[in-house]
Amino acid sequence: MPGLADKRLLYVTGKGGVGKSTVAIALGIAAARRGLRTIVAELTGQDRAAVAFGHADGSSGARELQLEENLFAISIEPQHALEEYLVQRAGPFGDLLAGSRTFHGFVSATPGMRELLALGKAWELAQPQRRTPGGEPYDLVIVDAAATGHGVGALKTPRTFAEIAKVGPIASQGRALDESFTDPSFTGVVAVALAEEMPVNETLSLQQRLRDELGIELAQTIVNALVPDRLGPRQAATVARAAEQAGGASPLVRVALESARSEHVRARAQRAQVQRLALGLASDPLELPYLFAPSVDRDGLDALATHLDVLL
Repeated sequence: MPGLADKRLLYVTGKGGVGKSTVAIALGIAAARRGLRTIVAELTGQDRAAVAFGHADGSSGARELQLEENLFAISIEPQHALEEYLVQRAGPFGDLLAGSRTFHGFVSATPGMRELLALGKAWELAQPQRRTPGGEPYDLVIVDAAATGHGVGALKTPRTFAEIAKVGPIASQGRALDESFTDPSFTGVVAVALAEEMPVNETLSLQQRLRDELGIELAQTIVNALVPDRLGPRQAATVARAAEQAGGASPLVRVALESARSEHVRARAQRAQVQRLALGLASDPLELPYLFAPSVDRDGLDALATHLDVLL
């Protein structure tokens, strides 16, 4: 079956706090390992990919920053995307508009324009023939998109602008973007969730909204940060009894028993949520392990990339 690497663009979204950006970067690492020239395009403006690869100032900025072999990152700024678009489309006149405060004020005040510009740049990165002077094509663009609530709205923006404008460059650009983002051979929407009630609910809602509002399906769902269930039923019962009878034991023993019981309860609750998600999606999500570390460093990203490789 075709994998995610067969697409030109992956749109990674999910409820805030589920590790969406981490998964997007790890997907980029996995794709680069396969020899795909890959760029992680961040719409969140936080430059997490640059920081993860040792660029302390986090300044990939509007430029395409090489992180390692086959892997690049860019933080898409709507204003820079606008200026680039104007120069490409209108030449010297575009330079005049790009320098006009009045024009920038008009663009900023137009609902959805920032989303359209950001998506337009992501779309340009995914073209086999780049419009950016000197820009080399990529095999795969991974978009670290907005959280779920805003993500679907952003994907609808090109269609909305095309319907409103009807004719002219904005309409034609909107139609081109909409056709690409709703073409499953070009774009895959990847949802990231935690095995908790609210993220699972939001992922199931995302699936329905994609169907109802854009006529597309989720390409893949990833459940992040699953703790291991180290205890079988008999072991769990033994630990529970021992914890209840540990009143005279040392504090260290009591803490160890309670930690083991707590982790088992959490793992079972997570598995129940994964089952609920799989039932609602009618497909099994990919499961990523919880990394027992205060933050996800390069080693952690590499480990997650190994798990994600199966999707490509």
